Amino acid sequence: MPIKLVTTVAEFRDESARLLREKKGSSQGLVPTMGALHSGHAALARTAVAQNDVVAASIFVNPLQFGEAADLDRYPRTLDADLALLDSEGVHVAFAPSVDEVYPGGQPLVRVTSGPLGNRWEGASRPGHFDGALTVVAKLLHYGLPGSAHDGGRAAYRAYFGQKDAQQLALVRRMVTDLSFPVDIVAVPTVRDEDGLALSSRNRFLSADQRDAALVLSRALRLLESRANANEPLDLDSAVALVASQPLVALDYFDVVDPLTLEPLAENCRETPFRGEALALIAAKVGPVRLIDNVPLSS
Repeated sequence: MPIKLVTTVAEFRDESARLLREKKGSSQGLVPTMGALHSGHAALARTAVAQNDVVAASIFVNPLQFGEAADLDRYPRTLDADLALLDSEGVHVAFAPSVDEVYPGGQPLVRVTSGPLGNRWEGASRPGHFDGALTVVAKLLHYGLPGSAHDGGRAAYRAYFGQKDAQQLALVRRMVTDLSFPVDIVAVPTVRDEDGLALSSRNRFLSADQRDAALVLSRALRLLESRANANEPLDLDSAVALVASQPLVALDYFDVVDPLTLEPLAENCRETPFRGEALALIAAKVGPVRLIDNVPLSS
């Protein structure tokens, strides 16, 4: 059955409920996206399809997440290609609403706030970004809430997010926990090109030279990963120096943090053998393009 495109909340709910009934399904998955889909999104869709009877994906460029109108206007819209990718992965429903459908009264006066967890790292560089992201994710999770399963109980409900957006993933998990949303958040590992560059919708804006320069981000992360695996001191300063050696890359932040709280680890973990679990976060501008990446560390 080809993917069904719907553009209103009512259609989305009706089609999801119809499919659950028709398939006698007991689980529903949601893959929230902003479109301009690539192989990383395909991995999200593939994982969701493998784990659920009914899968929907949303395609919505959320204006609340953009600090400047120019950035919002420049964000690529590729609906036909997005639908083809989702269809090839077996997604059943694509929800592609208008801005007026999601925010019928204009920009919302009441929003979800990301709190202290959203004020650092990406939040410090992009004020208000995570408030906008959480607000729309909260709405999408409500829109996708499945009805009763065929046996009279409510269907299991899962939503899928990429590990590449580590801070967003941590915040969505906290929101779901703190506000008691009836959904399981499933993280899907970062998908990379063969040369190590993390897939991103923004990569298309890189020139050939800029793309080659951007590889220093994943190289620096792999350097920390190899030291963590060997129980060596992380020596973050040398990894920062590696990034700084690339003139086309302007580093924003590079740190090692607790994977749950995103608080920086104690300084001595960089001088003594690494033990435990952590997350290395990096963000930089490569030419005009801002890129983020991360890698889990464990020993």
